[in-house]
Amino acid sequence: MTCRVCGSLQTPTTTDLPFKLGEHTIVILKGLPTLQCERCAEYSLADTTFARVEQLLARVDSSTELEIIAFAA
Repeated sequence: MTCRVCGSLQTPTTTDLPFKLGEHTIVILKGLPTLQCERCAEYSLADTTFARVEQLLARVDSSTELEIIAFAA
């Protein structure tokens, strides 16, 4: 797959990414499979991965300030 920012090749990798869900809620997903650009480090998620991310984030208690969740496909 090519990078939507610079057009270079994206390669599969695993990383930890933060998601800000509200004014005071941050969730870090650990071990998230992504495609990352070799040149500019832009990343993208596969549709199935993004769907799973949405499921995980929907379960987070909005009163939580910080939660760390291990991503499991």
